[in-house]
Amino acid sequence: MDLPVYPAAEDESVTEEEVEALLREYLRSRDPMVQARLSAWFEPMVRRIASQFRGWGEPLEDLVQVGHVGLLQALNRYDPGKGVPFRSYAAALVAGEIRHHLRDHGRLIRLPRWLGKVLREMDRAVEAFWTTRGRPPTVEELARAMNVAPEGVERILRLRAMRTPLVLEPEEVRRLRASLRHQRYESFQLPIEDRITVLAALERLREVERKVIYALFYLDLTETEAARWLRMSQRQISRVLHRALDRLSVLVRAAMPREDKS
Repeated sequence: MDLPVYPAAEDESVTEEEVEALLREYLRSRDPMVQARLSAWFEPMVRRIASQFRGWGEPLEDLVQVGHVGLLQALNRYDPGKGVPFRSYAAALVAGEIRHHLRDHGRLIRLPRWLGKVLREMDRAVEAFWTTRGRPPTVEELARAMNVAPEGVERILRLRAMRTPLVLEPEEVRRLRASLRHQRYESFQLPIEDRITVLAALERLREVERKVIYALFYLDLTETEAARWLRMSQRQISRVLHRALDRLSVLVRAAMPREDKS
């Protein structure tokens, strides 16, 4: 199973040679007028990709505008020395930018935060593959790049292929989490299933508990610095931290497979 390739639908009156010449001119000069001409030429492609996401609660014209942001990113990041066709590279970035928008702003798409992180990791892996290979990865290649079992990648791709607003039922979330297993051990890195367990547990903490953990363990602040940043006393920081760690321990142990509990 391969990732979908979005068809190009540019102005057929423009020849390949003209497009290539204009691209070379833009990469050399970064002329806004040339950029505008390229954006106009690739407008049908952007619109075609945006139409794939109809029914997700966002007007088509808004999705087209978001798609043009992805096209601009492609123009500014494109490296012809990689040997990747620009149309393929641009199509991948346009679709990715629309997905980011829907995931971050679409009110009808309710996904767990841990799944959002996995989806962003997948987007980065796909974009890197397009940049280096000029084609989308297969399920097996994407699984290796993300260190995820192919079954988990297939489930995520099926989820993304849905054309209607998505609400995951608890049982669907459980099956998806169970399918996201690591393929190989990597030093100094938690397996993906353990990272998901921790992220899901963090989501169930109170907001102040999440902020304290973020300050101490992600920003690496001292308790004194965290207290100043969060406008709390150091004693409050200490109490919240101990309470949050106790709750995390309970939540993580409850989420572990029965045979792993001790």
